Amino acid sequence: MSLLVTWIIIAIIFIAFIILAVNRGIKAHRQQVAAGREGLVGKTAVVEIALEPKGIVLVEGERWTAILDTGRAGVEDEVIIGKVEGLKLRVTKKRTRR
Repeated sequence: MSLLVTWIIIAIIFIAFIILAVNRGIKAHRQQVAAGREGLVGKTAVVEIALEPKGIVLVEGERWTAILDTGRAGVEDEVIIGKVEGLKLRVTKKRTRR
């Protein structure tokens, strides 16, 4: 009788593990990409070389060539990444609250 109980407990633990693993896999699959170029869209970058409209920005410790949609952004200004085109970023100037 105790051998049967042992096998039942092992089966229950195994089934619980499978359910947990499938649940975690589904959650991970549904999450949005957080790394790579796709993860940059919507983030804030700091201008290192003035954007007139092309220059260099720093985002997450990396330097990227960026093209500003309109106007000019000076050094230390913040911009929002709107699109990644190859190795260039399309950015818009961040609006400052007053």
